[in-house]
Amino acid sequence: MKTKLRSGYTTGACAAAAAKGAALMLAQQTYVSEISIVLPTGTSALFALHGQSFSKDKASCFVIKDAGDDPDITNGAELHARISVTPCDSAQRIILITGGIGIGKVTKPGLAIPPGEWAINPVPRRMITESVEAVLPESKIQNSTFKIEVSIPDGEERAKKTLNARLGIIGGLSILGTTGIVRPISAKAWTDTIDAALDVARACGCPSVVLSTGRSSEMAAQQHLPNLPDESYVMMGDHVAYALQACARRGFNQPVIACQFAKLLKIACGYQNTHAAASELDLAVLLGWAESARVSSEYLSIISHANTAREIAVATGFDRILMELVADRAREAAAVHVPGMLAHPLLCGYDGTVVR
Repeated sequence: MKTKLRSGYTTGACAAAAAKGAALMLAQQTYVSEISIVLPTGTSALFALHGQSFSKDKASCFVIKDAGDDPDITNGAELHARISVTPCDSAQRIILITGGIGIGKVTKPGLAIPPGEWAINPVPRRMITESVEAVLPESKIQNSTFKIEVSIPDGEERAKKTLNARLGIIGGLSILGTTGIVRPISAKAWTDTIDAALDVARACGCPSVVLSTGRSSEMAAQQHLPNLPDESYVMMGDHVAYALQACARRGFNQPVIACQFAKLLKIACGYQNTHAAASELDLAVLLGWAESARVSSEYLSIISHANTAREIAVATGFDRILMELVADRAREAAAVHVPGMLAHPLLCGYDGTVVR
């Protein structure tokens, strides 16, 4: 019997809740233990507040992010919000949102936030603003500037386990989310990152991109293609079809695909997703291809008795004819996912080098 996986909340939703809680304590000058916000989906969500502090002109608190059953690197992170009010000459209320410790800054073009700005995306910015405005008293509408600083104490350390630096987000994490909700074990985090990386590559003028299925293959490709800028390298994971289609939308019609043999074989078989749960590696297909290509009887025997694709690659010494046979099929499969695309498979070995 399957247990339903539990959803969680985005960093954007948590930051908005913390900001609203701090604003309410500032406005009412009283302790607040929990706060409700309206998510972009129109539903409400209740958050517990921690570390509450307030005075006449400032207040702060934090929300502990619960990502539900999603293996999110930000799960358990503390989303702090500090709000302060100062008089100003404007006839309108001004709300300024800034980042603090553990929030990254954007350094490359192509993202939703321009270079030089804190990595707090547009939807979370709007959520924070609307949540704070909902609890500020009318008497403080004019002649006041409200500065909201969002921070994550261990954000810089957590960011080292993400692709933020590759995307040009330096110094910490991003405040993200378009719905406020994190769906467990969702592919959206991956595909969002692919889109962002490709946007950066295009904005930086990269002539082409290298899609890799994993870090080992990416490192091998970087050594093999040392003249390509860092922005050219995009970690697609198992999302082959999505990555190729995303490339085409941005004009990258001849991407390099860096992967090891098992992944290359799955791509050649036409799978849209190469994860074990989404694709089954049928070595009988490879055997049929090899027989049609008149591969040596020795290698046919190896294929027919093998349990894994890696076993075949190693036992045949990455035979040129066999490897090129699979690479040709991978190119054909890529053109099925995206008609007219000319992909360039780059086969990586198990020793950190490029084989073919």
